[in-house]
Amino acid sequence: MLELNWKTLRSYLSAGLLAVVTATALLPVKPVWAQIRALPDFTDLVEQVGPSVVNIRTLEKVKTSAVGSVDEQMLEFFRRFGIPVPPNTPRAPRPDRNQPQPDEEQPRGVASGFILTADGFVMTNAHVVAGADEVLVTLTDKREFKAKIIGADKRSDVAVVKIEATGLPAVKIGDINRLKVGEWVMAIGSPFGLENSVTAGIVSAKQRDTGDYLSFIQTDVAINPGNSGGPLINMRGEVVGINSQIYSRSGGSQGISFSIPIDEATRVADQLRSSGKVTRGRIGVQIDRVSKEVAESIGLGKPHGALVRGVENGAPAEKAGIEAGDIITKFDGKAIEKASDLPRMVGNVKPGTKAVVTVFRRGATKDLSVIIAELEPEKPARVAAGAEPKAPAAGPAQALGLAVSDLSDAQKKELKIKGGVKVDTAEGAAASAGLREGDVIVAIANSEIRSVKEFEAVLAKIDKSKAVNVLFRRGEWAQYTLIRPVR
Repeated sequence: MLELNWKTLRSYLSAGLLAVVTATALLPVKPVWAQIRALPDFTDLVEQVGPSVVNIRTLEKVKTSAVGSVDEQMLEFFRRFGIPVPPNTPRAPRPDRNQPQPDEEQPRGVASGFILTADGFVMTNAHVVAGADEVLVTLTDKREFKAKIIGADKRSDVAVVKIEATGLPAVKIGDINRLKVGEWVMAIGSPFGLENSVTAGIVSAKQRDTGDYLSFIQTDVAINPGNSGGPLINMRGEVVGINSQIYSRSGGSQGISFSIPIDEATRVADQLRSSGKVTRGRIGVQIDRVSKEVAESIGLGKPHGALVRGVENGAPAEKAGIEAGDIITKFDGKAIEKASDLPRMVGNVKPGTKAVVTVFRRGATKDLSVIIAELEPEKPARVAAGAEPKAPAAGPAQALGLAVSDLSDAQKKELKIKGGVKVDTAEGAAASAGLREGDVIVAIANSEIRSVKEFEAVLAKIDKSKAVNVLFRRGEWAQYTLIRPVR
């Protein structure tokens, strides 16, 4: 065995330590400050995009009946801050020479917008120009133009106006699919009339449902009255949204704001520029969300799709064979994750186009072909004609708190169904499930019901200790519910 004395060992250790220190010193070392991600600098973005953002002022003519009714300064205050004008607001007396005359144009509101094209098309919100008799657009170089309203779409809250100018600095349109939650974004606009104000924050959420035809971008960017119609800009200097709404109890920013995704806005703007209006598709169904409990009870699995609560008479859905109670899971091969996806998908399809709708009906899926129609005002649902109640049926139904009877031929014709049973009494578990007198049960435990006899036969076979799913109609509306056993 090799023996080393302390002097020799110390010399070896010193040489090794020196080698380690020397090697370490030669390695590149980043300072601590360089390893920390720096906060974004928005100065270049403001210089790049700022000239494309415009200030929009709207005017309206004073009506004869309105003269002398409200103090104009107070009225302007209410309008600017989005506060409803209190009824019967008195007007402070003042000399007649200062009172606005009939048809005199008065300030209505201040908002924002941005230049779409170099030849003068400007995008803003529909609510900004709604009801305006005149629209004035001011550029960052202080030039002011009277604008012509090309079109406004209330459903998406998108509007396009045109000014007579050329060589304007148009914005760059971004790709909404590249936008990520947590990404830095910036807004430029005229909050409270303060032009060219810049605020910044991050994307809080995408596809936030607050409307029928749009899923919004949620941010914590400070947005206030006057920012409406201004651009939401990513760190590449591209517009990814139109600032449209805020969540606020006070009327000011509370850290939750919503922007219209630019891809949806551009699609609407293109139609407004070409025809002055927006054409959307429809299939004629009333829909609702699918709850987790219902999805599990009918064998759908995870809650997804759109529950068809009603089908309009003569609508494309009826012609295609879609029934109340169906759950639409796909539209043209695209999955429907939530009910609000369906009207957006259908709305983006050109009327006259044929599409395939996949429905889940009593445990099985089915593909149905539907021809898209043009969207029109919704028709009110009709209520089925009543009939004298028959004697309630006895049997297993009573254990659920139900008394049911067969439907008359007139009721079947009115509801456009082949069968079902009418609820004469709903108590106990049935009442707790939301059933009430006059409802029509068309399926139970995923089995279609045509008569009281079939209804009782299905109930006799089910496990009374478990919840049972029920599909029922109330007028023209269909709905699922779960009747739970009384414990």
